[in-house]
Order: sequence, then C-alpha cells, then structure tokens
Amino acid sequence: MKLWKSWVIATKDFNIFLKKKRILYTLIILPLLISVGLPVMLSSMDNPIEIITLLDAFSYFYIILAIIQSSTLASYSILGEKIEQSLEPLLATPITDGELLLGKTISSFLPCIGVIYVCSLIFMVLSDAVTYNTLGYLFFPNLKMAFILLLAVPLSSILSIQLNVIISARVNDVRTANQLGLLLEIPFIGVYILLVTNIATLNVINVLAIIAALILTDLAFFYLNKSTFQRDNILTKWK
Repeated sequence: MKLWKSWVIATKDFNIFLKKKRILYTLIILPLLISVGLPVMLSSMDNPIEIITLLDAFSYFYIILAIIQSSTLASYSILGEKIEQSLEPLLATPITDGELLLGKTISSFLPCIGVIYVCSLIFMVLSDAVTYNTLGYLFFPNLKMAFILLLAVPLSSILSIQLNVIISARVNDVRTANQLGLLLEIPFIGVYILLVTNIATLNVINVLAIIAALILTDLAFFYLNKSTFQRDNILTKWK
C-alpha cells in the first residue's frame, strides 16, 4: 500500500468539501452551537449534583457528535463523487481497494476530529467558567474527558466512516446513505439518555468499557468492509 496515493484521494475530497456549503455548515456550525449552548444551559443551575450529571452527559455527547459528523462526510465522500460523475474514473485508476478506502477514511476522519477537538476545548473552558463558583473547582480537564476525546471520539468516528462506506457502496442517494448511517446513533443516544436522567453514571470504568466495545466493533466492521467492498461491482452497477 502506498500512503501517498491515499493522501492524494483525501486531498481531493478536502477540496470538494470546501466547496459544499451544506457540508461546511454541518461540520462547523453544529458542534460550535452545541459547545457554546450546553455551557449556557448550565449557567442558570445551582445544584452541584445536577451540574456534574449534565457535565458528564455533555462530555459523552461528543462521541455522538463524532458519529454525526463522520456520517455526513463519509456518505458524501463516495456518493457525492458518484453524483459528480468523478467516482468511476477514480475507481478505474491503478490504486488498490485499501488505498482507496484509506484515502476516503482520512478525508472524513481528519476534518471531523479537528473540529470536535477545537469545539470541545471551547466547551470545557466555558463550562469551567460558568460552574466554578458553584462547584468550587475546575471540572475540566479530567481523565474521563481525556479518554473520550483521545480514544472514544476517534474510534466512533472510524466506526461511522466504515459503516457509511458499506452503505454508500450499495445505495445511490446521499440522503439515504446519511440516514441509514445515522441509525448507528440509536444505541449511543440511549446511553446519553441514561446519563442525562442519572439512571447511569459516567465513570472511568464505564468510559473504558465503551472504548473496548468500540474497538471490537471497529475491527468487525473493518473485516466486513474489506471483504465486501468490490470496486468492480460499483463500476458496473452504478450507472
């Protein structure tokens, strides 16, 4: 595998994303609104227990956000090119499936992770500013958020990308691919609801369990992707 070929594919996608306002709005505005809006919600609260519960739930929400962002980029990365009639020439070039898939993964992964890291920093600074007087200490940074941002968020992004590659190879509409890809959110949203309602708590052990589950699922989807992605079928069926 030649990594430079994958990077060429990724760079091509970056240029396409920059020209699509809808993608840019989803990529930047949504996480920015969330990162500013969530601390604003906390500014009117004075119960330390409730504040800590919501801070943990909001921290976990960045895992869901990574799925949303990656799903949007990944579904357009393949189907968008099909619509633009640029995918068939790409698939006909002398690159391996692995180089192609890696390039598509990079193009969806890096923008998503970069935006989430910047916005999560805004979220943590604002959250500390509005909760310090009530809690008496800076809630962030903490070990749970470190594990979420450094491990859980990248792993959930990769999972979303792999699922969307599988879907995009079998449907012909970006919106359909995006909607099917977002089905991945359902179990994660279920956990988020449990955290917000204080039915479950977010501690380091639980975060590590989530990370372990993501690793296993990522591996399963990797082998599924590798065995089912067939460029010849795409070339012959996507007409």
